Amino acid sequence: MAISPEARRTRYLETIFKGYEGPAFGIRLWDGWRWSSSPPGDPVCTLIVGNSKALAALATRPNEITLGEAFVRGDLGVDGDIFSVFAVAGHLLNRPRTVRQQWVERGARAVVGCTEWLRHGALHSQRRDRASIEYHYDQPVEFFRPWLGRTLVYSCAYFHGDSDSIDTAQEQKLDLICQKLRLKPGERFLDIGCGWGGLILHAAAHHGVHASGITLSRTQAETASRRIEQAGMTDRCKAELRDYRDLEHERGQFDKIASVGMFEHVGLKNLRLYFRIARGLLRPGGVFLNHAIARGATAPVREESFIAKCVFPGGHLVTLNEAVGAAESEGLEVRDVENLREHYELTLRRWVEGLRRNEKALLRLVPTATYRTWLLYMAGSAAAFRRGDIAVFQTLLSRPDRGRSVLPLTRADWYDARPAEEPSPAETGCSNEIVPR
Repeated sequence: MAISPEARRTRYLETIFKGYEGPAFGIRLWDGWRWSSSPPGDPVCTLIVGNSKALAALATRPNEITLGEAFVRGDLGVDGDIFSVFAVAGHLLNRPRTVRQQWVERGARAVVGCTEWLRHGALHSQRRDRASIEYHYDQPVEFFRPWLGRTLVYSCAYFHGDSDSIDTAQEQKLDLICQKLRLKPGERFLDIGCGWGGLILHAAAHHGVHASGITLSRTQAETASRRIEQAGMTDRCKAELRDYRDLEHERGQFDKIASVGMFEHVGLKNLRLYFRIARGLLRPGGVFLNHAIARGATAPVREESFIAKCVFPGGHLVTLNEAVGAAESEGLEVRDVENLREHYELTLRRWVEGLRRNEKALLRLVPTATYRTWLLYMAGSAAAFRRGDIAVFQTLLSRPDRGRSVLPLTRADWYDARPAEEPSPAETGCSNEIVPR
């Protein structure tokens, strides 16, 4: 007796998802046919398969890149809880792979790496790093405003509770950084990788420092400078288009330094150079706060990475041990380390909510593929933080002054300090409104 198309599809999917242990989910094909995972239950999400090519890809050669690119093209979609679909993706990615598949994937990675070398230079050269930053960050600033919030801060926020809004949590993060650095009026403060200027504006407005920021993104530098001017703070703030390596010969220029969400672009081979430059920029007794995502020491490393190819080309996550070891090797002393892993999951969930809530307006600013890339990357990152594959650490480092740290004996002042008042939109130079290009 011939097997019906429906029975053949059922057998096909049962084979693919044999041994699946995640939450119940469903699959809906392009012709309306549906399938539900086992054990039965209300599916938390439904994977929408747009064509037969996408269905075949689930079984024949799934990896982060093929699945991610299928989502970006619209061949795959998700209804319901987008965060739960990564349990489904994890099952597909962890299925045994044939030797032929492994060799094909390695060959593809080699071709991509060679192409990037020819176009932009060696990995983590200044030219290639600038190209990578521009690729990710040089979207119109109006794309970011609706979901980043009024601070325009694109890094892990700091939550006092699950009910905190993204604006409140980001203000709390900015002030926590300033409190950890113990910024004082009149001090010279540098933000390496200043984004759109949120931290330097906050530090100058609430802590009275002279704040400088550098970034490799022309759009960010221009936006930050415009926000500084709008806030009437050109006498206390500046943002420049510069590479941190261009500062190597400027010695002892700053009392305090922060780097928030930039470290991921440094690269393993440049870790010691990065910390050597930061130490050289600090006066003796100065303090450096490095806020960075780190790879878990026991987390699996995927050679085929959607984020590395489509989101952060050239980005590289090191472990906390590697980062701390490099810092100490360059004469910096570790004073405190705080893991904000749960905070970044909450941050990403807020951002995904904002992306979905503003989808129609955002699609008037960027192509659908760009929007879907950001949505997938943020939802997938939230799932990785929840699993513990990655974390984000605030590491406080000092340059001792002949053995003296010039720091208090306890951390009590970090949390006893009165929270800063929220700045007005005029101070931050941004609003939640979308401004057409």
